[in-house]
Amino acid sequence: MSTKKLRDILEKNLGPMTFGSFLKGARTLKDMSQVEMAKFLGVTKSTLCDIEKGRQTVTPALAAKIAKKCGLSVVVAVETAVNDQLRRAGLKISVKAS
Repeated sequence: MSTKKLRDILEKNLGPMTFGSFLKGARTLKDMSQVEMAKFLGVTKSTLCDIEKGRQTVTPALAAKIAKKCGLSVVVAVETAVNDQLRRAGLKISVKAS
């Protein structure tokens, strides 16, 4: 299944994907606690928690770095990070990678 198709199915059932939900999903699939994932990524547990809950956004560059380290789709990671920033800015714009 393509990344785009998977994203569309998830968004239809769960609402807009955020980088935080993407990261939490990755952590869950890897069967890691927040403490373990934070250590793996080199961040504090509170930072990881803030990202997962949407209280802290990440730059597209950091999203790509995290995705690569976790072996996940860089395209989805960057797309969700950019859309998080657009939502936080109050802009009713979203981007989708082609």
